Amino acid sequence: MFDSAVRIGFLHAAALSPEQHAAREWCEAVAPVVERVSLPEVASGSVDLDRYDALWWHRDAVLESPEIGAAAPEIYEYVERGGGLLLSLRALRAVSELGVDPIAPDATGVEEADVPTGYLLKSIYADRGVFEEFDGLRVATCEPGQEAPYARYERVLPERGEPLGGGIHGEEDRFHQLPLVSWRVGEGSVLGAGSALAFDGPADGEPATDRSRLVGSLLATLARGEHLGTPRPRSGEGLTAMRERLDGDPQRPSYHLTPPANWLNDPNGLIEWNDRYHVFYQYNPGGPMHGTIHWGHAVSDDLVHWEDEPVALSPSPDGPDRDGCWSGCAIDDGGTPTLLYTGGRGRSQLPCRATTTDPGLRTWEKDPNNPIIPEPPADLEVIASEHWEAEFRDHCVWREGGRWQQLIGAGIDGEGGAVLRYTGDDLSDWEYAGPLLIGDWEGAGGMWECPELLDLGETQLLHVSNYEDVIYFLGGVEDGRFRVETRALLDHGDLYAPQSLFGDDRYLLWGWIPEARDERAQWEAGWSGTLSVPRELSAENGELRQRPAPELEALRRSHARHVDLDVADGRREFDVRGRSLELRATLRSDAEEAGIGVFESPDGVERTSIRLTDGELIVGREDSSLAESVVSPRRMPIDDLARPIELRAFLDGSTLELFVNERRCLSTRVYPTRPDSDGLSVYARDGRALFEEFELWELGSAWDADP
Repeated sequence: MFDSAVRIGFLHAAALSPEQHAAREWCEAVAPVVERVSLPEVASGSVDLDRYDALWWHRDAVLESPEIGAAAPEIYEYVERGGGLLLSLRALRAVSELGVDPIAPDATGVEEADVPTGYLLKSIYADRGVFEEFDGLRVATCEPGQEAPYARYERVLPERGEPLGGGIHGEEDRFHQLPLVSWRVGEGSVLGAGSALAFDGPADGEPATDRSRLVGSLLATLARGEHLGTPRPRSGEGLTAMRERLDGDPQRPSYHLTPPANWLNDPNGLIEWNDRYHVFYQYNPGGPMHGTIHWGHAVSDDLVHWEDEPVALSPSPDGPDRDGCWSGCAIDDGGTPTLLYTGGRGRSQLPCRATTTDPGLRTWEKDPNNPIIPEPPADLEVIASEHWEAEFRDHCVWREGGRWQQLIGAGIDGEGGAVLRYTGDDLSDWEYAGPLLIGDWEGAGGMWECPELLDLGETQLLHVSNYEDVIYFLGGVEDGRFRVETRALLDHGDLYAPQSLFGDDRYLLWGWIPEARDERAQWEAGWSGTLSVPRELSAENGELRQRPAPELEALRRSHARHVDLDVADGRREFDVRGRSLELRATLRSDAEEAGIGVFESPDGVERTSIRLTDGELIVGREDSSLAESVVSPRRMPIDDLARPIELRAFLDGSTLELFVNERRCLSTRVYPTRPDSDGLSVYARDGRALFEEFELWELGSAWDADP
């Protein structure tokens, strides 16, 4: 574990507590040289810290800032020169006083559990030297009944540190409790292990053994001068390195927009700037779970090949967005790129603004007067929830009639979901102008998120997300209210919270396709969420058209084409196999059921079916995965669509997107587990199906450096 010449400096503020005595005695038993180093000695300059390969501060008592005092600069400079520092239990709170991170852990206390507790390692780091010796991601380090102080990040994240893991409480995973963090400071490193470490207790048993292995490995890693994690603020290159560590996951999409690791949800701030396409998205750098939302950022020259950019927006510890920078949009304000987004703090969520002069849109300056709208409309009963005093969020902004127009999603108590309209002479001064539309019919939903209004020429399109579906309306705005002529679903599957980019005289829409597997599976994968492929929106003859963006054709690689495939009461397999495919089929059928099998294993044990019956398309997921996952079918009516059926399908890892007759869409997720679940077939039951044309393309990756 330790090299023979390693010297550990055991930091302490005053007399050692029983817990600190036990920790020091353990360290002396495993490390070659361990010496006590008091903070007053460090402050006086009487200790040469460079004689130590690593420092360890293990503290169970409440941390008092004056105890660090003048020792802080000495310790910081030691680390900056290449030293290593381990902060365990409540010592983790010292990161702010030491200058390591302006944001300290927000949760501290003492816990005594009747089950083993410990650490939940992030899968992206599980094969690193410190963690690779553990069997799995869950490492119990504290026996039941042991009292253990803790310091960890829960509602906030470190500004400069990389979370390496969460917590476990018996069989329960605690994804949002983050006590294991890494910082890079100059040439050195700081590691935090803020919970489930009690040395003053049983020295045998599996938790005690794993505690020793974990702390010993952390100290040895620091002593060797090695770094863990990726330093923050992250560079685009650092994010790309994280992405590459997950490349071997066959369920991870390769040509869809995904996070480099961790969590993704709503697309935000879509804009074309300096001839480049920018997609921002809701991102949690803490792990593959929702919470502590930042704005992730990806950029493309061609809408097909993408590059990771540094995180664009992060919560400000003292700002109205302390608990999250949530969904919003991007606007060109006379040559100044501007973001309007929802900031959350406590039970309040309100509109905020940020601007930039950076041509790459990487760095943003928040308006010091945020929030720019101080409260929801006073004359409306905006609904509240257990989390929010008013459900009031998400923004769509454009200029019309010489004034700025803004839509905000909300819900009105006793009426339903609502889109609220604001106007202003500039982007920081807004006046409430009334509701644009209220969902006062059954099934409309009590809260409407992510509203967007688009002008498609012959009609206007308004869409909202109501927690379950994305509802769209065709019609127009008259006297400040939206006149609905058509109401339907934008997608009949799992797409949510879409947003559009206007450029080249067309609208391109992306949506979030969430996971259909549980939180544990997402944590073990190391990532969660994907955006849809970009869709081109238009209106023709009073109907909404949705087509895959033609730029996607640049991803096509090998090609196979079949004409007049006649299938009667049977099944036909194809030689082409793969999980990153585009299919295009023109089908006529008088069969009771006809369709396409995708993600098929040779023996059919795993298989997802795209079934066409009289008046309905069904994605059958009951056999799609041997793992436990959602198996309910996804259904889309097709009875009002012209024959023959023209179907385009995009298969990508665990993602399936369908376009039928360029009018209706269905997006969903499936999780084949077997490496050979990559087959394709067509079939018909009780009748004949004629595939007039059937084309297949293997598609390349959106993240290839050399497309």
